[in-house]
Amino acid sequence: MSDIRTERPSPELLERIRRQRRNTLQLIVVCAIGLVPWTVLLAFTLPSGYTVRQWRTSWVGFDVLLVLAMAATALLGWRRHRAVVVAAVATAALLVCDAWFDVSLALGTSDVWMSVALAVCVELPLAGFLAWTVLRMLALAEWPPADRLTDGDGEGSYK
Repeated sequence: MSDIRTERPSPELLERIRRQRRNTLQLIVVCAIGLVPWTVLLAFTLPSGYTVRQWRTSWVGFDVLLVLAMAATALLGWRRHRAVVVAAVATAALLVCDAWFDVSLALGTSDVWMSVALAVCVELPLAGFLAWTVLRMLALAEWPPADRLTDGDGEGSYK
């Protein structure tokens, strides 16, 4: 027997879902638009070089976070928990960030080739594999039919 609910959601629930979705999308759009001028400002005002403090702490801390994300992905996957999707997406994003910063911060040094090799042969393929796996998992998920998410007028909760 399936655990999927078969009763129709109430109009109040549908309206709350629509409102939450609309508000979330508006917030993301405003943030994305606001990030454009900020990025342009940084491009023109940041120095091309910068001496940092706590370099070791920053990188070790990032790698610890990456290890924790990988461990969470493995543990949740092993336990067949659906939250593995979130952990895998977070791990993939961290791997892409790691590759980006490893390569971009090594430009102009002899370490750049090792950074590029690790990015191309390890970090980016693993991130791609995780993203592909998540997409396959989502494709296999049982989703409620779209008509169950409507309020009777043919308009779904995806307004």
